[in-house]
Amino acid sequence: MTAASSDLATRRTRFAALAVVLMTLAVDQGSKYWVLNHTSLPDGDRISVLPVFDLVLTWNMGISYGLFQQQEALGRWLLISLTAFATILLAAWLWRSRDRLVAGLALALIIGGALGNLIDRVVFGGVVDFLYLHYGSFSWYVFNLADCAIVAGVGALLYESLRLRPQ
Repeated sequence: MTAASSDLATRRTRFAALAVVLMTLAVDQGSKYWVLNHTSLPDGDRISVLPVFDLVLTWNMGISYGLFQQQEALGRWLLISLTAFATILLAAWLWRSRDRLVAGLALALIIGGALGNLIDRVVFGGVVDFLYLHYGSFSWYVFNLADCAIVAGVGALLYESLRLRPQ
């Protein structure tokens, strides 16, 4: 591979990654806008969509799965700062990566999801969660599409790190 074709491939990968970040962010924020403005869901009420899936509006004031719930402004801005810092580190990793799976998909999904939840924290003081899976006595945490993107991105990174490569 020549240097020119390598540079072109790197630019294409970065452009694709940026597109994934922006699409993830748009879908996440659009879904939250729809839930907040078009469902008339008061906090905690449910709209049953399927026997195993409901829409339930909740506000996550902590981090993943409601851990470290905070109500104070200092805690809110600390979480915002940590999220912004982590997103910058991930963006630097993405910029340096030449692997399409890692750069083009995994990191871009994580960054897009992190930015979606970061916007919620800045605008609302907490993250808008509304997707609820359950079956019988099993119940999962209420989450959003940004969380789905982050989990998918982390899964792709795990896959990439465990994948066997020729020596």
